[in-house]
Amino acid sequence: MTTLPSPSAQQLLDKMRAGMGRVPAAIEKSTLVDDGLIHEHMRSRMYAMPPSGALDEQTRTLIYLAAALAGSSPACVRAMADKVVQEGISAAKVLETVHIARFAMATKIIGDAEPVFDALINAHG
Repeated sequence: MTTLPSPSAQQLLDKMRAGMGRVPAAIEKSTLVDDGLIHEHMRSRMYAMPPSGALDEQTRTLIYLAAALAGSSPACVRAMADKVVQEGISAAKVLETVHIARFAMATKIIGDAEPVFDALINAHG
């Protein structure tokens, strides 16, 4: 049984660049100090988004964008903004995704504030 050689870090960067327009700087820099990180990153990507997955590519991109926004990850938001343009996703879909992420974060804050509400209720009970 023969094993196919793994693509080089540069080949993986080129593939990312073709799919997104550009590569996040942190990923590019990581290959200079540890090219194993990009291999692990791509393995994780294939696990999360297999070629035969249930979601189409645009839906995956919009979910990733929402997660990047909610997770406060500027590099991922930039990468997904580039990918949105690359994939030609409509402004209406992108803005709805932003609105959903904003709503989810607002809902999180209300949930996180439950101890504050409890304290106010108990203080004025």
